[in-house]
Amino acid sequence: MAQINPGAAEFPHRQIAEQLRAQIRRGDWQPGERLPSIPGIAEQYGVAKQTVQRAIDQLRVEGLLITKPGSGTYVRGTRRRLNRLSRGRYGGHRGYHADLAARYRQQLIEVTRAPAPAEVADAFGVKDGTDLIVRRHLVRVDDAPVEVGAAWFRVQDAAGTSLERMEAFGRPLYQEAEEVIGRRYASASDVISARQPSREEAMILQIRPDTPVLHLLHVAFDPARKPVEVSQATWPGPQTTLTEEYTIPAPAPDPDPDPGMALA
Repeated sequence: MAQINPGAAEFPHRQIAEQLRAQIRRGDWQPGERLPSIPGIAEQYGVAKQTVQRAIDQLRVEGLLITKPGSGTYVRGTRRRLNRLSRGRYGGHRGYHADLAARYRQQLIEVTRAPAPAEVADAFGVKDGTDLIVRRHLVRVDDAPVEVGAAWFRVQDAAGTSLERMEAFGRPLYQEAEEVIGRRYASASDVISARQPSREEAMILQIRPDTPVLHLLHVAFDPARKPVEVSQATWPGPQTTLTEEYTIPAPAPDPDPDPGMALA
C-alpha cells in the first residue's frame, strides 16, 4: 500500500501529490496515460477521496495532469522547454527560423480591428480603447496548445494592406510588415510577467482558471524609436521555461594609472 506519514508537517494531500509527481517523472505513467480512479488512489493511501482530489487538483495546476470529464485524469506530460524569447523570431540573418517552424505549428485564428488593451495602448502611445488592427494566433506543439498571442498595428500604418487580411504569409510577420508599412524593425523590448489567465485564455490553453500563465509584451521599434508592432504572447506557466544563452564578456584590463600620479 502507498503510504503517507501522518506525523509529518506536510499536509497529506501534498505528500500524495509529491509521490504521484515522482511516479510521473520516473515514467510509471507516460504522457497520455490514465491514472487510477480517485477512489482507487484513496484506497491505496488509506485516506478520504477529498484528500486525493486536492492532490490531483494541485498537479493539474502544475500542468502535469489533465482531467477529461466522464473519462478520467491523464498525464499531460512534463514541462516543455520553449525557447520563445522574441529575439528568436528575427533570426541571425533576418530570416525564417526553420528550427522553430519544425517544432511549433502556428494557426492564425482572427484578423480584425479591435479596441487596444491598456498595455498595447501605452506601448503605442494612444488612448485606451483606440481601434487597432490585430492578428490573433494559436501555437501548438504535438497538437497541444502552448501559446495564444496577438500582433497589433496602427490603423494608419496597415489599413487595407495584407496585414489586415485573414491570410498567412510564407515568411515571418515582421518581414511582411516592413514591406507593406515601409519602416524597418531596428530594435525591440520584451517585458515578461506572471498572472492569472483570463477565462478565454484558460479555455484555449486547456488549463484550469487558477493556473498561472507567463505573459510577454513585445514592442518593435523603427530606427526613429517609434513603435511599428506591439505583440502579446501568453503561455501556461507550469509547462513553460524561457531560456536564453549568451556570452559573458571577459573583464577589461584596468586603465593605465595617471602618469602624473605615478611620478608623484
